[in-house]
Amino acid sequence: MGSSVVAKRGNGYLGVTEPISLSGPTELDVIKTKELEKFLEDAGLYESQEEAVSREEVLGRLDQIVKIWIKRISKAKGFNEQFVQEANAKIFTFGSYRLGVHGPGADIDTLCVGPRHATREEDFFTELHNMLAEMPEVTELHPVADAHVPVMKFCFNGVSIDLLYAKLALWVIPEDLDISQDSILQNADEQTVRSLNGCRVTDQILRLVPSIQSFRTTLRCMRLWAKRRGVYSNVAGFLGGINWALLVARICQLYPNALPSMLVSRFFRVYTQWRWPNPVMLCEIEEGTLGLSIWDPRRNFKDRHHIMPIITPAYPCMNSSYNVSSSTLRVMTEEFQRGNEFFEAMEANEADWGTLFEPYPFFEAYKNYLKIDITAANEDDLRKWKGWVESRLRTLTLKIERHTFGMLQCHPHPNNFSDKSRKFHYCYFMGLQRQQRVPVHEGEQFDIRATVEEFKQTVKMYVLWTEGMEIQVSHIKRRSIPLFVFPGGIKPPRPSRAASSADGHSILKTKANNMVQASKPSEANSSCNVDKIAGAADEAAVTSNDHFFDTSESNLGDAYGSSDLTTKLRKRKQMDDAFENKADTKLASVHSKKSPESVAATSEDTYGSSDLTTKSRKRKQMEDAFENRADTECPTDHSKKSPEGVAATADGVDHQGIGSDNQTSKEAESIAIKNILGSPSTVLEASSGELDDHHLQTKDENLVEAGNGSPNLHPTTKNIGTQIGSSQNQNSQDVHMANVALEELEPAELSVPFSEPAATTTQRKPLIRISLTSVARPVARSQ
Repeated sequence: MGSSVVAKRGNGYLGVTEPISLSGPTELDVIKTKELEKFLEDAGLYESQEEAVSREEVLGRLDQIVKIWIKRISKAKGFNEQFVQEANAKIFTFGSYRLGVHGPGADIDTLCVGPRHATREEDFFTELHNMLAEMPEVTELHPVADAHVPVMKFCFNGVSIDLLYAKLALWVIPEDLDISQDSILQNADEQTVRSLNGCRVTDQILRLVPSIQSFRTTLRCMRLWAKRRGVYSNVAGFLGGINWALLVARICQLYPNALPSMLVSRFFRVYTQWRWPNPVMLCEIEEGTLGLSIWDPRRNFKDRHHIMPIITPAYPCMNSSYNVSSSTLRVMTEEFQRGNEFFEAMEANEADWGTLFEPYPFFEAYKNYLKIDITAANEDDLRKWKGWVESRLRTLTLKIERHTFGMLQCHPHPNNFSDKSRKFHYCYFMGLQRQQRVPVHEGEQFDIRATVEEFKQTVKMYVLWTEGMEIQVSHIKRRSIPLFVFPGGIKPPRPSRAASSADGHSILKTKANNMVQASKPSEANSSCNVDKIAGAADEAAVTSNDHFFDTSESNLGDAYGSSDLTTKLRKRKQMDDAFENKADTKLASVHSKKSPESVAATSEDTYGSSDLTTKSRKRKQMEDAFENRADTECPTDHSKKSPEGVAATADGVDHQGIGSDNQTSKEAESIAIKNILGSPSTVLEASSGELDDHHLQTKDENLVEAGNGSPNLHPTTKNIGTQIGSSQNQNSQDVHMANVALEELEPAELSVPFSEPAATTTQRKPLIRISLTSVARPVARSQ
């Protein structure tokens, strides 16, 4: 892996492609960066000097403890005195602390590296655990030996520690051990490889970014943004710390001389246009010589199902975001689009940093929610039960997606809540909505009783399950959200329509913007999104009752018209998308080798005119010239043109600062981004035929399982599967507003065996049945 980094540095750039832009910051970038740093400091993201010193002392003490531990067990195993004196173990850090982006109170991810005679089960989780348990400065000691990556959690003098263990094939651990070398993995077990991966990946990220300081500030910003917007949670199916670090590092490679303000702006611009499942990679994937499994959809069947691959840069390269589902990808895509639109507003001095970090109004975004309650008999059981349930919650999202064929989408809240009036209790929430851009048929409904029951049965298979560990899943509506989920136990008032119209950054506007990106990932990634803004009104007609908001097309127009910021963004986006999507269609179909410089030059002429008619005519001429030339190029040869050349303007200078209003530069940069994304990765390209065959095979299997074309929830629950009814005289092309009527299961029905199908003639009220019934006109939104 080290040779790969050296090779890239020798070529003058880091990463798998050349940078998009090599230009430095503008004066406005410097000003915006200072504002951003001040905002992050005011948000409390930086720890005090006293806390930093305390962390260093804790790490030093922990290193002493593991050295004492290894000598003690070496002596107990009968080794001679000289060997005991030479026995050594060493502490490494990784994660946010190693990256330098941790905040006050954050835990420290640590790794203990020990020799071959120190076992994980007996020595680490028993002897070391007992040593720590006897120390008064150690509290909340909780070993998780059966986790995918075994870990020991505890607090040391008030500092939270997550301690992993790696057993190397060495008799003595040298004090200057370099774990970045691939040879360190020789003869290592799977748990050791996974434990070492965190440190190796963290160190490699720091080697692969051009400016560590800019990377750290940008990553701090994106971590805060992700937490505020509710998309920071690997367990919930979103992205965790390492995922965000990899995404930010890739942007740093594409803009090596940019300051954090520009890097954050380009983060949203690039990932709004990213064509998933094209992988994000900081370096080429290396096969290695140890025979360890790497991410490769050509060979590994499970890798073909990853929809948002973000590949770790250290051998063995893995997909760090395998938890992402189509529902959570949809949510993140919407948030990327919102961030991108924010920076368009910032360029026009119509928004500040506070707007970007506004918390996501989760309990206002949907009308229907799943509420998952868990209880236990005591505090210790609750801690174990909570950890297990949280690790399985994402499977509920996957089951609902699969059993409803993606028609019902889930938005899991990344955090848990606790009702203080109940002992040993936690609860979780998932927002529910129907898939967008799909016509609603008369009487269509989703019955997910069997899905929920299957999930509960799976969760109850917990090997450490004891009496009192219970889980309940129920449906609640927005008006019934319990007060304890709100800060201070007070439910904030819903904004009035007038207030929403006046505020350019209101919930209503955010939802309207999000609707533009609400199509399923395959549609968003495979081709251009024609008429995004115009289609938003149509989507409002499809949306079930008030999952986003209740409005007719005219009301949607009024809402947009009331906000200057939104109106400008909408008009700007209509013009940009009309051009970019049409050009993108040709690029996606023929992999054109058209010279990007000529496009950029023509683009300057097009936008140089102040007359709107002239602009439209020149834009049309440019599109026609682009298409005609693209048709004559070889359809299989991918462009090798340097993206930085595409980003250059006619005068040879790239002015792409965050405050730049140069439309030519924007269009040229957009083409440069598409040039990078236009060609799939070599791994995906080579396996495209296999992926298509697999898709067809999976589709056939689903049709067989579904019987007469109606989605089936489970082979053993055929009679209580998803019910989809439609009017005989309904035209499939008609679009209707829909009301959502949900019913809940009566307690007596919980006694029905899971494997026994319910009788169709005496079917009782379902646990969660979403009925989508057409109405003649939209229902006015409740205030």
